[in-house]
Amino acid sequence: MKTTRVAVSLLFALAANAAAQSTPDLTGLWSATLRFSPDTRGPLIIYRISEGWRADVAGFTVPVHGDRPATFAFDLPDGKGSFRNGHWIQGGTATPVTLTPQGVRTWRGTVTPLDNRLTFYLPITRQADGTLRTYLRNPERNAGWFTRVKRIDVNGNDVRLIGPSGRGPDTTLVQGHYENGVITLPLRGGTYDFIRIGSISDTASSPFYPRGNPPARYRYAAPLQLDDAWPVATLEDVGISRPAIEQFVQMLIDMPMDSLNTLQIHSLLIARHGKLVLEEYFHGASRDEPHNLRSASKSWTATLIGAAMHAGVPLRLDTPVYPTMLGTVPADLDPRKRAMTLEHLLTMTAGFNCDEDDSTSANEDVMDSRGIEHWWDYTLTVSLVSAPGDKIFYCSTEAHLAGGLLAKVARQPQLELFDRLLARPMRMRNYYLGLRDGDAYGGGGHAFTSRDFAKLAQLMVNNGRWNGRQLVSADWVRRSTAPLRDLTPTQQYGYLWNSVVYDYQGRKIRAFFAGGNGGQVSMGIPDLDLVIAFTGGNYNDPVLFTGQRVYVPRYILPAVT
Repeated sequence: MKTTRVAVSLLFALAANAAAQSTPDLTGLWSATLRFSPDTRGPLIIYRISEGWRADVAGFTVPVHGDRPATFAFDLPDGKGSFRNGHWIQGGTATPVTLTPQGVRTWRGTVTPLDNRLTFYLPITRQADGTLRTYLRNPERNAGWFTRVKRIDVNGNDVRLIGPSGRGPDTTLVQGHYENGVITLPLRGGTYDFIRIGSISDTASSPFYPRGNPPARYRYAAPLQLDDAWPVATLEDVGISRPAIEQFVQMLIDMPMDSLNTLQIHSLLIARHGKLVLEEYFHGASRDEPHNLRSASKSWTATLIGAAMHAGVPLRLDTPVYPTMLGTVPADLDPRKRAMTLEHLLTMTAGFNCDEDDSTSANEDVMDSRGIEHWWDYTLTVSLVSAPGDKIFYCSTEAHLAGGLLAKVARQPQLELFDRLLARPMRMRNYYLGLRDGDAYGGGGHAFTSRDFAKLAQLMVNNGRWNGRQLVSADWVRRSTAPLRDLTPTQQYGYLWNSVVYDYQGRKIRAFFAGGNGGQVSMGIPDLDLVIAFTGGNYNDPVLFTGQRVYVPRYILPAVT
């Protein structure tokens, strides 16, 4: 009898152990990353032999066209990259390459393509009813916004992410498996192997949190003085309350990452009286890492156009779009299109159909999905829904067409103009320009470091001057940042620049800003000689507006004396 009881107990133990193995404890923070960066990188050597110039990079040796650095151009086989106008072009972006002489027949530089990666986090917690709550956090694109995961179900090795599909009931959104401590899931861009990096309450170094969990106590320190044309000072030096800013930054650091909609600030910079006084990074972002600015890049397009005009490029606000871009105008061209000018493109009042639900429109997502190759040419064929100047419709392609107009009149690519007229004078070295039509995409998607992003607003606060040099005319600054049109009831639009009004110490002050999806803001407040810059990761989520709509008036402006 005793033997029987022992056997039964052993069977129960084995069954319990098997059940435990079939339903593993997955609570904790899980993370997975895929990298898509191009392989072509490293030292670039351009040297002269009897047959002409040659380029040596990443194991390739190819002939070079041109006879000096400004004209050097070459292509690697199989689309591995190319060099044009002093920029390395690869993966849809262009980045400057500085060539330095090594003797009389050799030039050296370094090719550094944009680091392209996607990271996903799965924070898994057990609820009172035994279910496992989770969501997908993706800092680069906020892909979890489109895959609204609510919980994770586990059955043996089978793993399912459950959530609503459209407006329907909860269903399986993603199906994967669990084995040997790894959750494998097919997500955007490929298959991800998630590894548990710690418990929810103890992940001291994970960039899932602003600065680990639990975070350290914040203590203010002035930004580093670097060779990037930013003079630095302390908060106290420029009349900003250190205790108030410390409290604000601590609030950002302490922000719990408990839902998909939690705000993700990646960087916060403040400058006053032309000096950088605050520089803080969160969620693993860093000083040297360029951040995608999305539509905030439009303001760079307007600024480049102003810089080109100031430098003598014969482009005017009344430059006609169609005769300039086409050379000859078709006899049957819509009369409204004949009247379209550069100013209409800059103010988003050109009138192009930009409906995201219309497959024939000039909406950038529509054009992407259709595989349109030549965006300038295609946009010119799109019908108008209003006469130029009548109404404002936010349309990224109009900003891109404005950049095309600049390149056409200047007879130089925007890549070269940007490098010469803005980047070099402002000591911007680590940037990536998104490309369309073989040139900079004027509608958005450039990547800049946060320090360089803040320079954009500082240049405008300086009335177009940088380090004593007039890069853009003061009149262009005034026009660009003026509240020319109502984009919303509370937000105005100038020449690809936004503006708003804040309450400050019993009076109204106007701020202008470059704004981009996800929470990208480079803001200038001339009345206070103040610049504020945010970068963030809340793409497509309305919480992205929190920086300029809530944090600036509630925490930053009250700290400024």
